[in-house]
Amino acid sequence: MNKIHVKQLVLSTFILALTGILLAGCGDPSSGKGEAVTKLKIADISTNPTFRVAEEKGLFEKYGIDAELITFATPAEGVNSLFIKQVDIAFGADFPLLNAVSKGEYSIFASSGTSTDLSASDWKLFVQDDIATGADLKGKKLSFLRGTFLPYLWDLYLTDNGLTLQDAELIGQGGMDEAYVALKKGEIDGVWVYSAINHEKFGALDGVHEISDMSKTSLRLGTGLIASDELIDGKKDALVGFLKALDEASAYAQAHPEETADIMYDAVKQPKESTLKDLPKNPWSIGFTEQAYAGLKGQKQYMVENGIIEKDFDLIGKLRLDAAREAFPDRVIEPE
Repeated sequence: MNKIHVKQLVLSTFILALTGILLAGCGDPSSGKGEAVTKLKIADISTNPTFRVAEEKGLFEKYGIDAELITFATPAEGVNSLFIKQVDIAFGADFPLLNAVSKGEYSIFASSGTSTDLSASDWKLFVQDDIATGADLKGKKLSFLRGTFLPYLWDLYLTDNGLTLQDAELIGQGGMDEAYVALKKGEIDGVWVYSAINHEKFGALDGVHEISDMSKTSLRLGTGLIASDELIDGKKDALVGFLKALDEASAYAQAHPEETADIMYDAVKQPKESTLKDLPKNPWSIGFTEQAYAGLKGQKQYMVENGIIEKDFDLIGKLRLDAAREAFPDRVIEPE
């Protein structure tokens, strides 16, 4: 073998070795930092900054999550999309979560920690101008978003004002835009509205005013995260990372409101002033608290007693909190 061939062989061997080292460092094309990445489709809504910030700041990637955000009109729609496998993870209030876990192999694996008076005050009651108090809602048409907790809230509010659900007519609607049009046309008389952008929009309607908010009732709205039991059993490590990403995203959003407002405007064209007003009311602190459990327990009893859930079930058995407990051991209770 001549010297030229020897040099070529040595050079080829070196290149192959270097390529092997580089490939080993890169790992599989579908992975980050040499570790497997889990792809998750996540149900979102246009007014929630937590997922958007986690995506924009690379926090999902940091914890090995390849996240795809799919936007729905309401969290309840996102929860329902679990049934057709359109998403892997959804979030929502107690009502749609309980409805989902009662029907199949799904479980709640964490809470957002937003069962507070401040968060409750974000749900404001707008009514036609001929209505001065809750008692004036007798015989009126009241809006609720289908698949949400709002019938329960109406029940509590009407009871507090000496009425019952039978004293009014509930009108189911698909989203805030539909409720807005109906209130504007006089087709409904009252509607519960969340987020600053909607408060401003509904408050600007002629002949409409605000008379109350949810913090003046006994209901504190829990928000939980839900997934299939198959995902919870098979991807625990990924869920731990996912929860850590959300917690860091929420903390970042609270600490950087102006940047978060820019992110929300770029992502979904939400006005910056609306994001700045909403942020302080809904800080997520991932875990599972006594308040979260009490909210689920109370609403489950209401749903069973009123036939909304046809077959009762063991609530504790539908709380799969291992991932949350591993991520934030000091924030997760042991339900009893």
